[in-house]
Amino acid sequence: MEQNEINIQAAIFEILQFDRLMALFVGIGVIILLAKFVRQLSLKFQNNWPSRRLIVLQVATVLNFILYIGGTVFLIYAVLQPPKEVMLAVGGSAAVAIGFSLKDIVASLVAGIVLLFDRPFQVGDRVTFGDTYGEIVGIGLRTVKLNTLDDNLVTIPNARFLTDVVASGNAGALDMMVVIDFHIALDAEIEKAISIIHEVVATSRFAYLKKPFKVLSKEVVTAERLAILLKAKVYVIDCRFEKQFETDIVNRVLKLFKKHEIKRPTLNGE
Repeated sequence: MEQNEINIQAAIFEILQFDRLMALFVGIGVIILLAKFVRQLSLKFQNNWPSRRLIVLQVATVLNFILYIGGTVFLIYAVLQPPKEVMLAVGGSAAVAIGFSLKDIVASLVAGIVLLFDRPFQVGDRVTFGDTYGEIVGIGLRTVKLNTLDDNLVTIPNARFLTDVVASGNAGALDMMVVIDFHIALDAEIEKAISIIHEVVATSRFAYLKKPFKVLSKEVVTAERLAILLKAKVYVIDCRFEKQFETDIVNRVLKLFKKHEIKRPTLNGE
């Protein structure tokens, strides 16, 4: 037993030689630079081929996973060249340490790999997670980064996506359904209002007309009185233009409602 301990200590001292540690640090730096280059290259491809933006983002995410995980494993074996005894000893100790003190990080790491292959959502998707809505801008080893429509960057541990509900608005596609509500008075010209909405959607530069759009109607209570809710379910050509599309539709529809005297709900007594 003592002889084995002496052999392991000697092997560890050999691994921790200055030249090997320097090579390890240089290798880590190269991995970080390569990952940064992949991100910059993906941005360039996205600008040149916007219709392939989501595919480029997904490929870049996979490449970054391969670089970080594969590169780290390669560096350990190629640079440090640890003997079998050291690997077993360090592996056992590391397993205990990870199990007690790093369990959350390891859970997020495993969850990140699961997310990459199970793909409940992808980079570029518009998702709703709890009370947070925005675009997935990165799936990392430990966290998912989500950019809200208010331009706030939200960081969420990967493990939470395995247990909590997440809804994807476009599921890997560029186009996405946008639901826009309009309220009109109970005695308003419903058919005319629906016709106006159809006309505005059909002429919007943000509309994706290869997919059908429709306007649904139902009676609701608003402003303390009965009204008609017109729900326009239309597709935007790129999910990045979601709010521009909604603003374009709302502004033009309301302008035409006023022009054609489409009655709107009012408060009691007004």
